[in-house]
This record gives sequence, C-alpha cells and structure tokens, in this order.
Amino acid sequence: MSKVCTAVYVYGMVQGVGFRYTTQHQARQLVLTGFARNLDDGSVEIVACGEGEQVEKLLGWLKQGGPRGARIDRILTEPRSVKNYDGFQIRH
Repeated sequence: MSKVCTAVYVYGMVQGVGFRYTTQHQARQLVLTGFARNLDDGSVEIVACGEGEQVEKLLGWLKQGGPRGARIDRILTEPRSVKNYDGFQIRH
C-alpha cells in the first residue's frame, strides 16, 4: 500500500472532552503520524498520514462517534500532500 495524508475537520462538541488525546491514542495504535489541534471556531483539525487502510480506520472510528463524551455533528476531509511527521502529536 502507499502512504497517504488526509486532513480531517471535525465539528460538534469536540473541544474540552479529551478529543485530541483520545484521537492521538487511536492514531498511534494505527501507526499513523500527524497531529490534532483545536481551531478557533470550536472544531478540531486532524492530519493523519500512513497506510491508506489505517487512515480509513481512523476515519471510520470518527464517523462512529469518536471518543466518549464527544458529539460529532459533521466531518469534512481533504487529501494533503504526504509529509513525514514525527509521530502523532497534539498541537496547541
């Protein structure tokens, strides 16, 4: 499989509920690199890079509702150029 990077924008009640930390845990289990960060509009941006199948698994987890305590109303995705990130980080 080839490496892909996808940007994911998650809207709903996704800040202040451990969303980024749980997403980081999921991404690391899937051997993905990239980051998660809160945006000023209340959404969370996730950039996930790795094997396409693993990125799809993370997207599937998000579409099923993501972490407990979060409420996801909408998810938007867009492809990104492949970058080499150092692990999966939480950005502030």
